Amino acid sequence: MRRPNRAMLLTALLAVVAMTVGGASAFPRGERHGQPDRPGPEFAPAGTVLHTAEPETVGLDPEPIDTAMNRLGAWTEGAPGREHPMYAGAVSLIAHEGAVVGFDAAGYELRYADGTGTELPAGKQERARTGTIFDIASMTKLFTSIAVLQQVEDGHVALDAPVARYLPEFGTNGKEAITVRQLLTHTSGLQAAVRLWELPPGERIPHVMSLAPVNPPGSTYLYSDPNMIVLGELVERVSGDRLDEVVAERITEPLGMDDTGYRPAESKAHRIAATEYQQNPARGMVRGEVHDENAWALGGVAGHAGIFSTARDLAVLGQAILNGGVYAGERILDESSVAAMLTNGNTEFPGHAHGLGFELDQRWYMAGLSGPHSAGHTGYTGTSMVLDPASRSVVILLSNRVHPSREWGSSTPARVALARGVAQALETKPPHRPAE
Repeated sequence: MRRPNRAMLLTALLAVVAMTVGGASAFPRGERHGQPDRPGPEFAPAGTVLHTAEPETVGLDPEPIDTAMNRLGAWTEGAPGREHPMYAGAVSLIAHEGAVVGFDAAGYELRYADGTGTELPAGKQERARTGTIFDIASMTKLFTSIAVLQQVEDGHVALDAPVARYLPEFGTNGKEAITVRQLLTHTSGLQAAVRLWELPPGERIPHVMSLAPVNPPGSTYLYSDPNMIVLGELVERVSGDRLDEVVAERITEPLGMDDTGYRPAESKAHRIAATEYQQNPARGMVRGEVHDENAWALGGVAGHAGIFSTARDLAVLGQAILNGGVYAGERILDESSVAAMLTNGNTEFPGHAHGLGFELDQRWYMAGLSGPHSAGHTGYTGTSMVLDPASRSVVILLSNRVHPSREWGSSTPARVALARGVAQALETKPPHRPAE
């Protein structure tokens, strides 16, 4: 795997920041360590902002990037070994050292009339654009995790405190000792999913709060939507505000993510990618409302799903994380909190590396960018983000692979192709050393 050379050190004297969140050491700024082809992770300069540039200007080989993006475009019409296209439409974005070196759209925001794949008349189909807004599904969990860590920084929440301290109704049926940290790292023992849309509205959140663990808390890793639904409720309880308001006021508005949030406005409906033709519940072709049935049943706002966004907005969030929690002078998290998001808290569960919110080192979709601190998340609708602190790279893929049906297959080959293309584009050079 090839890695880029570094820009000149900001300083050779900065030490590792000692302050931690729950014991996670913060990454240094400007200190090089690790193997020559895999420099140790560090935060990018805090002033790094996204800007457009050619790959060659930041030391990247453009050919693997072009090849990957062309392949992503071709898969909107057909994919090897598949009866149907991999997805109706997709937008991909690649940034390296703050330079956006690849940004492209392919396929359709809206193509099909029903769940069987009947195509709309050509005049009613809508092409995908780089500004297309996608339902990012479980990538919402990243925003909820950031909101929780903001409450930790404010002194309102302790990571190793029982969740029941903040949500007393949660402390039943064997959940009394489950901690906030265990929810964030998916080690709480709660089940993977629930079917809230089948319950009366007034019983949905109480049902989640009454769940009994399916595994002893802390004994195993099990990715769980209820974990994040509970954390969304926790943020609302301790902040006194709705989750969508917290996300807007403390994350998206400060970062200038104007097209990101829950329940997108009607004025943006024409820019939103359609998702699935749903029959259970009977919703027809879903567009402009959250695809996830549980988030829909909770009014479109939940800790596990519900946010819509664009590739450009998500790249801003990714760059803010690589910068140590700050972008364009607006800080959303302390460096120590970001370090905790990028440090594995699940060392007891090999293969399930997870920080406080981000998945880590998941080669199955990060491909050649995977490493101990490589962070990301996927979304069921066909979305993903990969952040590589070692190369300071951001890779975003947004697709509507569930349009018109989730049964048409996974978009993981596209995630892999894009991440692999970036890894192949990185040069192999020894890390820069200061003049002696």
